[in-house]
Amino acid sequence: MDNRRKKKLSFISIGLIFLFSGVEYAVILPTIWRYLQTLDAQPYFLGLALSAFSLSGLLSGPLFGHWSDRTRTTKKIILFANLFEIAGNFMYFVGYSKWLLLASRLVAGIGTGAGSSIFGFLTRCTAPEDRATVFAAVMASRQAGLLIGPAFNIFLRLCDFNLGPFVVNKYTAPGLFMCLLWILLQLVVIFMYWDLPYLERVKVQDSSTNKSRERESEQDVTEGKGEENDEEKPLIDSQELGGSYGSVVTPDPTRKQNSAASNAIMNHISPTHSPQPSVTLESSSPFKNFSITREFLREEVVVLLAAQFITLFNQTALETMVTPLTQKYFGYGELENSVMYCLCGVEVIAGFLFVRWLSRRFAERVVLASGLTICNISAVWCIIFLAKPLGGFPWQLTEFIIGVFLQVLGLPFVAVAQVSLFSKVTAEKTQGFSQGVRRSVGGLATILGPLWAGGLTENLYIMLGVMMGLLALLTIMLAFSYDRLVEPASEERADSPDSCG
Repeated sequence: MDNRRKKKLSFISIGLIFLFSGVEYAVILPTIWRYLQTLDAQPYFLGLALSAFSLSGLLSGPLFGHWSDRTRTTKKIILFANLFEIAGNFMYFVGYSKWLLLASRLVAGIGTGAGSSIFGFLTRCTAPEDRATVFAAVMASRQAGLLIGPAFNIFLRLCDFNLGPFVVNKYTAPGLFMCLLWILLQLVVIFMYWDLPYLERVKVQDSSTNKSRERESEQDVTEGKGEENDEEKPLIDSQELGGSYGSVVTPDPTRKQNSAASNAIMNHISPTHSPQPSVTLESSSPFKNFSITREFLREEVVVLLAAQFITLFNQTALETMVTPLTQKYFGYGELENSVMYCLCGVEVIAGFLFVRWLSRRFAERVVLASGLTICNISAVWCIIFLAKPLGGFPWQLTEFIIGVFLQVLGLPFVAVAQVSLFSKVTAEKTQGFSQGVRRSVGGLATILGPLWAGGLTENLYIMLGVMMGLLALLTIMLAFSYDRLVEPASEERADSPDSCG
């Protein structure tokens, strides 16, 4: 099987991973509140159960990312992580007590940590100009799961039988269903996913980078750096010496004197200089000269991490609030909530497809600013009309629909733009770890969001007011740092030793 087909099948497997994660969220979220009520759980337990899933993902994400950066493999990480998804969903199916239900979400959340390894893999295997498009497609896969999930829930709610000592009903069936899906995914990953050899991935990239390298050679001549052979040019300059993709690289007058030493170092890093790339890649640590403060405590990185935290905090807080709100004002049950999430999934998928088209024509920071504007409008609408719905049932339902529509509409803009920009302003060689940090920040938001909303379902003005204040803070940060939210220099992108085309 050729490498092109292997890569295609591997990308399909990645799409299925995110699809199933969306399905899991969609089949469990509409029923978990009633499930907890059958187990005599207090209202705050809903926030605990939702946050437990994010807590374990927060802790496992950087670990899995660090693992993938050191080994340059993701297949075994995905297989290992899926074991936790299988075990966690089986525990959810058993569900004898509220504490077992809480533990089930904690265990299943560990499996989400593999996402940082996957995003690192995608970053190294896509060109910067195509990255937003690829990330939009991956995120759309998860949203497709959110769309399909409620459809499964419509049938799962009809389950009412015994499976040995276990009871299968509309509350436990989602756990059994997801357990079977994750087992199926294990087989898909085993037979359809490949970790392409590093040397082969570089060869795939050669055709797309030759032109950029030729342009760089011309620039070197005009800047008085001397003509250098493309094969001998130190590929380490922009990352090892510059620190990160967001750093400004200045010409070094001693560069020519140090070229021999740089080339010697590259014998251990660049596969074009090594006859055994698989050995040298493992012996050369991607975290050599890596500094957490230099990598993450930069203005543009802090803004993007803040965007990740605030948008997910607001999103999960509203999601936690929605089911009790619809039960209180509209008398919605599992079926109505499932239909609502299905319609939201349609909107989000359309949003991601639109953002995918938009990202080819506008810079990511423009897309980010547009999404943030929509989020601010949504926050104002919610605090006016959702904190205390006005009018009769038709007006209340209309106000609710508009508020949810605006909230869901802004999500794809912010999500795609911030993850694409983040992958460009952080070093590719440690992208797995960096994506793990980003997802951990998001995990912290998805922990605090449900906890915040779960304790303030009767004080919506306070809950929504804080959310609106956070969005205002993010807007100010974006305005002051707008000029820094740009792609790295072309030299840095082309010189990356980790890209695979």
